[in-house]
Amino acid sequence: MPRVNTHMGLKRAGVAAALALTACACGRGRPAPGGPGGGMAFPPAAVALAAARTTDIEDATEYVATLKSLKSTAIQPQIDGQITQIFVKSGDRVAEGARLVQIDPRRQQAAVSSQEAERAARQASVNFARQQQQRASELYAAGAISKQELEQADTALRTAEANLEALQAQVQQQQVQLRYYTVTAPTPGIVGDIPVRVGNQVATQTVLTTVDQNDTLELYVSVPMERAGELKPGMPIRVLSSDAQQTLVTTTISFISPHVDDETQSVLVKGLVRNTGSLRASQFVRARIVWSTAPGLVVPVTAVLRVSGQYFAFVAEDAGGKLVARQRAIKVGSIVGDTYIVLDGIKPNEQVVVSGAQKLTDNAPIQAAPPPAAAPNPESRIPNP
Repeated sequence: MPRVNTHMGLKRAGVAAALALTACACGRGRPAPGGPGGGMAFPPAAVALAAARTTDIEDATEYVATLKSLKSTAIQPQIDGQITQIFVKSGDRVAEGARLVQIDPRRQQAAVSSQEAERAARQASVNFARQQQQRASELYAAGAISKQELEQADTALRTAEANLEALQAQVQQQQVQLRYYTVTAPTPGIVGDIPVRVGNQVATQTVLTTVDQNDTLELYVSVPMERAGELKPGMPIRVLSSDAQQTLVTTTISFISPHVDDETQSVLVKGLVRNTGSLRASQFVRARIVWSTAPGLVVPVTAVLRVSGQYFAFVAEDAGGKLVARQRAIKVGSIVGDTYIVLDGIKPNEQVVVSGAQKLTDNAPIQAAPPPAAAPNPESRIPNP
């Protein structure tokens, strides 16, 4: 049989007992974490709180729309010729009758001058024929000439007067034609793009520029067929800024097309827009059609946490006179501005944590952080004498 070292076994047992006694002594001499209660005591976390509030929620859809001028006039010359001067530039605001473009009028001016000289000659012929008719009348009354000669004098006078009237009509026509060489604004408005330049040869089909009246614009929105059946006259349309954070102007639906665009399968909707000065014709804008409005509960987006596809929020609750953060699973809708629409999980006026939620756990003690102190106004300081 093997020999058992009983002395070594007793020694090891003694060491183990001594270690156990030491551990017990240490446990009796050091208090448990958290004090008498045995739990770890943490100071309340300072967090920012905000109340869940009820507000009007819009069921709205945003589309890309186009602004068009109700009074946009394409300026085309009424005669052919070469441009010698352009009096305006794009963006100028002009009054009715203001000069826009000058087309070389020298050939027409020469034609008018020639006809005016011819008119002076015919006027002289009329004066001479009138004198002859008066003399013939006196001679006929004295019996010095025959009636035939008097009639010839009358005919000569009427012929000269008719020739003069015909030439005067031609002169007037040429003078009107001469005015066409100075192209003017038919209506007041803003000058658009000017694609022509000095020296260009233009014809009656050439577009020189446009004059737009942007005080009132028309909004064109193409609504897909999926929601076209919900369109009604008078529905609100909000024209938004480029970042969709600001409403520039609000209008209503004034026209719903009875036809569907066969290419885009959409329905054209129009609304009149009073220009605030920041909008332009042919501009693309964001347009939000408001289908309906109903009250709903919202919380700031910073109060909502998302974990594994589930949304949570910390709600401040009173626990024995102290605030604690209760973690709740909530259901949310879309984002409206800087808030989430809350569908379930939070009640109106409940306080939610909007800052510092990332460092919280369920039932963690919290306290409302004081609002940030306003920075002192340097101008309000009184200098020392």
